[in-house]
Amino acid sequence: MVIDPSVPPDDAQLLRESRRVLLKMRAGWVPEPRPRVSSRRVRTAMSVGTVVLLGLMLGLGALRIGVNLLLLVVLGIPLVIVLFARNDLTDDEEAGYEREVYEQLRWYEGRYVLTSDLDESAARLLERAQRAIDTVTGSRVNTDGLLDDVRNAVMLPAQEWEIARLLAKLSSLRTKHRETVSQGLTPEVAAVAEPLARALDNSEEAVLARVEALERYAANVTEAERAYVAHHQIEELRGRMHQYEELVAETGADGFAVPELERLAADADRLEQALRRSVSSAREAFRALDP
Repeated sequence: MVIDPSVPPDDAQLLRESRRVLLKMRAGWVPEPRPRVSSRRVRTAMSVGTVVLLGLMLGLGALRIGVNLLLLVVLGIPLVIVLFARNDLTDDEEAGYEREVYEQLRWYEGRYVLTSDLDESAARLLERAQRAIDTVTGSRVNTDGLLDDVRNAVMLPAQEWEIARLLAKLSSLRTKHRETVSQGLTPEVAAVAEPLARALDNSEEAVLARVEALERYAANVTEAERAYVAHHQIEELRGRMHQYEELVAETGADGFAVPELERLAADADRLEQALRRSVSSAREAFRALDP
C-alpha cells in the first residue's frame, strides 16, 4: 500500500495493517452499527446489581430457610456471567477494531493505493520508482548528509505517492477502456475510442518520465556512493601511511613501496574530486524532481 504522506503516521500505520478489512469492504462488507450500550457495560451492571442485591438481603435478615442454596445461586450468577461472556468480550473487541479500521479506510478513501489494484504495466512502473527511491534513501551519502537528506525525506515520499496515485487512475481507466473496446466497436465509436487510447498512452509516458527522472537521480547517487565508499577506504589507508613508510624503511623495500604510496595519494585526490562531482551531479538530478 502506498499512502499519501500527509496522512498522520499513526493513521498511516493503521491503514497499512488493514488489508484484511479492506478486502472485506470491497466484497461488500459493512460493520454493524455501534451499539448504544456495550455488552461489557451490561455485564458489569448485572454483576454489580447482583452483589448489591445480596448485600440488601443480608442486611434485612431475609436469608433464613434455604440460605445456602440462595447464596450459591446469587454468588454464582456473576461467575457464570464472566465465564460465558469471555467469547462475547473478544468478539466485541474484534468488532470494535474492525469498525475503527472501516471508519479510517472510509475517511481516507482516495489517499491510499493498493499496489494489487494496478495493472501489470503500471505495477512495473511503480516498482521501478520505489526501487530508485530505496537506492537514494538507503545510501550512505544520503544518511551522512552529503545530499539534501531533509528534502529527500519530504520530496521522495511525495513523488512515490503522486506516481502511485496517477498510476491507479491510469490503471482504472485503462481497464474500463479495454473492457469497452473488447465488446466490439462501430466505426463511429472507434473514431472516438482511438484518441482516448492515445490519451492513456500519453499519460503513461508522462508518468514514465517521472520514473526515469527518479532513476537518473538514483544512478547519480549510486555513483556518488561508490566514490564515497572508495574515498573512505583511501582515507583509512592514508591514515596508516606513516606506518607503511616506517615498515618499508626498516625492511629496505623503498624502491618498491615509494611509487605505490605516491599512487595512493594521487588516487585519494582523484577520488575526492570524483566524489564532489558525483554529489554535485546528484543534486542537479534532484532539482529536476522539484516541481
